[in-house]
Amino acid sequence: MLHLLNHPLGAHIITHLRDRTTKPVTFRTLTYQIGLLLALESTRDLRVADAVVETPLETYRGAILSDPLVLVPILRAAIGLVQPFTDLFPDVSIGYVGLERDHETAIARNYYCKLPRLTGRRVLIVDPMLATGGSAVQAIHLVQENGAENLAVVCVVAAPEGVKAVETVDQTIPIFAATLDRELNSQKYILPGLGDYGDRLYGT
Repeated sequence: MLHLLNHPLGAHIITHLRDRTTKPVTFRTLTYQIGLLLALESTRDLRVADAVVETPLETYRGAILSDPLVLVPILRAAIGLVQPFTDLFPDVSIGYVGLERDHETAIARNYYCKLPRLTGRRVLIVDPMLATGGSAVQAIHLVQENGAENLAVVCVVAAPEGVKAVETVDQTIPIFAATLDRELNSQKYILPGLGDYGDRLYGT
């Protein structure tokens, strides 16, 4: 189930992320900014609990977050999206999944996995580019095998092929993306896309 970020600021940021002349230092700032928007969008349905506090004038009945949140970035490009989530949700737990894309086959190889307790928690799998969906599908299987039930995928740019791959696993898994691009090219890169996110982020 695809949810697209519908905000003028999001469109502005995406345009500058796509620009091949954007330098890594600016690219990192833009990544932080789009990460904030995606963090807000992907957590709209977090559960809350009633809370009573005393204002300087009277008693107030409000709400506080009650859903424990786990962030699972896919190394390495998703590292740039971690800080926006931790800034908004300081109590978030973070797990890491290392998946390396083979540039010949476009198939991701799992080389690292370190996860906190996932049972009973909201799990957000984060990867900037949802291209073929291979990495996201592997990450979904990994977190499900470790007890995750309430999970979502968060990305900056999605391709129709990647969305379909996730929906093939489970149509009820929400996908939160800043934009849905046209297609993949013969090398399985997203068009129009923005290139290799990790390389753009770190200047490699």
